[in-house]
Amino acid sequence: MNVGFIVFGLTGLLTLVCFLSPLSVRIKLPYSVILAIVGCILGVLVYGPHNWAPFVVADFLDSLGSLEISSEAFLMVFLPVLLFETALSMNVRRLLDDIGPILMMAIVAVIVCTIVVGFTINAISSYGLVACLLLGSIVATTDPVAVVGIFREVGAPKRLTTLVEGESLFNDAASIALYTVLLSVLAGSGELCIGNVINDFVILFVGGGLVGYVMGKAACFLFTWLRGFHAAEITLTLTLAYLSFFISEHYLNVSGVVATVISGLVVGSTGRIRMSPTTSEYLSKFWEQFGFWANSLIFLFSAMLIPRFMGTLNLQTCILTLIVFAITLVARAVVIFGLLPILRITRLGTTVSLPYNLVILWGGLRGAVSLALALAVTENNSVPEELRHFIAIATTGFVLMTLFINGVTLRPLIRVLKLNELSLIDTTIRNQVLGVTLKELQVHIEEVARTEHIGQDSLERIQAVFKSSLLRLHDVPVSQMNKSERVSAGLAILAQREEEMLFDILKARIVDERVAESLLSRAEYLEDAIRTGGLDGFEYAVENDLRYSKMIRVALWFHNIFGYNEWLADKLGYRFANLMIKRSVEQKLILFASEKVSPILGDEAIEVIIKAHKRRLGLIENALQAMNLQYPLYATGLQEIYLGRAARELEYIRYSDMLSKFLISGEVYEDLMEKSHARWHYIDRHPPLDIELSSAELIKKVPLFHDLSLNSLKSICKLLKPRLALPDQIVITKGKQGREMYFVASGAVAMHLPDDTVVELGSGEFFGELDLFGKDPLVLKVTSLGYSKLLLLSSKDLGVLLEKDSELRCRIESIVNQRRIAIDTWRQRSNYDISPS
Repeated sequence: MNVGFIVFGLTGLLTLVCFLSPLSVRIKLPYSVILAIVGCILGVLVYGPHNWAPFVVADFLDSLGSLEISSEAFLMVFLPVLLFETALSMNVRRLLDDIGPILMMAIVAVIVCTIVVGFTINAISSYGLVACLLLGSIVATTDPVAVVGIFREVGAPKRLTTLVEGESLFNDAASIALYTVLLSVLAGSGELCIGNVINDFVILFVGGGLVGYVMGKAACFLFTWLRGFHAAEITLTLTLAYLSFFISEHYLNVSGVVATVISGLVVGSTGRIRMSPTTSEYLSKFWEQFGFWANSLIFLFSAMLIPRFMGTLNLQTCILTLIVFAITLVARAVVIFGLLPILRITRLGTTVSLPYNLVILWGGLRGAVSLALALAVTENNSVPEELRHFIAIATTGFVLMTLFINGVTLRPLIRVLKLNELSLIDTTIRNQVLGVTLKELQVHIEEVARTEHIGQDSLERIQAVFKSSLLRLHDVPVSQMNKSERVSAGLAILAQREEEMLFDILKARIVDERVAESLLSRAEYLEDAIRTGGLDGFEYAVENDLRYSKMIRVALWFHNIFGYNEWLADKLGYRFANLMIKRSVEQKLILFASEKVSPILGDEAIEVIIKAHKRRLGLIENALQAMNLQYPLYATGLQEIYLGRAARELEYIRYSDMLSKFLISGEVYEDLMEKSHARWHYIDRHPPLDIELSSAELIKKVPLFHDLSLNSLKSICKLLKPRLALPDQIVITKGKQGREMYFVASGAVAMHLPDDTVVELGSGEFFGELDLFGKDPLVLKVTSLGYSKLLLLSSKDLGVLLEKDSELRCRIESIVNQRRIAIDTWRQRSNYDISPS
């Protein structure tokens, strides 16, 4: 076919797509439903006679008819872009917070759907178990676009949107991996054995994940080479999407879908930090455009195949399709209402209300991926023709039913469940936002009128519009809300204000993008907690937010087991930066609550809100103070970076403003920006946190080891293992005594005695030695009072050390005897008796 007609057909489709998106908004139908309708119409026109059409329209339909889009083209051309675009926009930290329910909805739901559909259809038809399981894997993949769009419109919790998006990401990967295994069995190149299927599935899934991670990390490394070349940086992300898919599928025989998803997540979380600021800002916009094209075209092309697939539909296949539709809903309900609640017993679960669960159940729409997989089956000549025909028709009919039954009724269901109605909290937030905005506009308009010499009559008419709108805000009086509801509303307002401030920080790049996105993720979690739990939810979320993350604890475990410090230092450094930003934001929030929120909610509610936020500020300052005392130079470095980035952003804004007003030329602007980049280049490097855990350095801080010979110090260094104890971390507990003793190099620890007495030990002191010398246990537990640097000595190494150094043995035994005498005296005075339990 003439290349010009191919271009004509594609550009004609894209022109049509331009008008479908606003049409879907105006008639309140999901975009995927509109695409399916238009695609079906085009399919009828393309594959039917069109001698009725004007020559331009006829040529357009001819060009579409000659575009033979195979299943491989669907999967190779469009799918990598769709997957990478979704993965790139995901917040990885928020994804990891809900990884349990996401994997449950993705992998487990796919397996459940495949099994339920496969065994049910096999029991009532003669197509065979493998073919029915294959059909189950095809219809298991979901298209979340419609549901996510509606969730955002009705203000659903962000964790719920993450759950649906995350399900789709890994759902496609799991479905295609399982489909690949079953298709090979059906084609005769494999054997239906549960062990083999599971083994192949795991290899495809895990192998794809490893390939995607490696390729994503490699791309992140290359971004440092391309930094500043914006077009090249964005192009590399596009090639990564396709290369990770193709290399995985054709050379390594693992899942290209998983590889593309993981590489997109890696670039979205790590790669952005390596890119230039301009590239990072525009990357999402470029990929949003790529994704829009790919999603629209793959849906139109696949929907154009529907008339061809459905041309020979008979009663039996129609009945089987209806059964498939019903049992997939049952399978999805089993996961949502049966398996997800089990996760809530653990920390992996997330609480979802019944109305939202119903929407997730009904919103499991299917789309282009299912149709592309069905098309791949029809193209596989090793599959019997009857089976190809059945799978194509059943899949197509099923997809149409989900789109035109579930998709069309999704909004009415939202209305029936009253999820589209503003709650009292949302109404209060709306009124607060509107009130603040209108008052600011009043002041601004007065300045404009004065500057532009606009008459007083015109100004008063405009001001009258503002005043009438402000008066209408009292149509829903706050007095309808009780104190608890007003407090919840105020906390939600401050949570949204916090997100707004963090977005500004992220946009201005005042802190590292990784830090800003982490803060933003935690702020969104805080807002969700307030909406579900009010004040109690706020306090729980605050305490949970200030706990040490799982990654810090894992890094601490690596430090303790393998002596690896760099990971721990990196995680503690980012916690330090997080706490500094949180303190700054929290101080501004308290002022905002007092000035802006108090007039709306009243003094009684605002007093509770400010008290809760002051408590949060106190917790943040305590956590930050502990790090400031331990690492003062690092704190100074972070403050310098914060101020430097703020200064750089103000400088950028100044130059951009002068350029927009034509006060400077483009060449002068570029020169100024280049000099600014050079001037502030150093502040983009996050300073390393030196946690100072060298045995040789820590030994110098312990007076007990002073004046020892050089050989003695060298032998001691080989035996003593450095440890970092976090604030409030338990170092020793009763039952784990008698194994090791500790020397406090810096910091302090608290020994908890049986009578609730607490004894503090500071730098240079040691503990745990009584048990090693065969004395009775007394201390119930020892906890760290700050970031304490300890030196650990095991019971075995203690014996070796004391045998080699008699002088040190005498020193330690002298202190042990003094402590034993003190303990005996304490026992006699308190009549305390230790007996084995």
